[in-house]
Amino acid sequence: MLNREQQRLLHQYLLLDLAVRSLRHDTIVAEHFKMKRIFLPSIDRLLKQLHKDYFDVKGQLAKQKIRLVGWHRIDDYFSEVQIATAGSDEVLRYANQALKTQVEELIHHYLHNS
Repeated sequence: MLNREQQRLLHQYLLLDLAVRSLRHDTIVAEHFKMKRIFLPSIDRLLKQLHKDYFDVKGQLAKQKIRLVGWHRIDDYFSEVQIATAGSDEVLRYANQALKTQVEELIHHYLHNS
């Protein structure tokens, strides 16, 4: 079973993973903007910082022998995340809308504090 700090770290990892995925998708869309030369460098800088932090957190989890095994969308409202730890496997359920809101807040934080 994950302790409170491990849960926090895992949650941060999931949010960073979703943020990186979302920005990669948005980069493809932004390539069609008329003013892409303005937006793409900012998105690229943000993506690099998120990617760096993502791998830092992933490394911290790996040191504690925690890894993400699978991420499955149950329906429009919930997703399940399967986690492997040194002791056992766990399945955690997340509300999709809550994750989306938290990823938006994370990206907003990075944009205003970088």
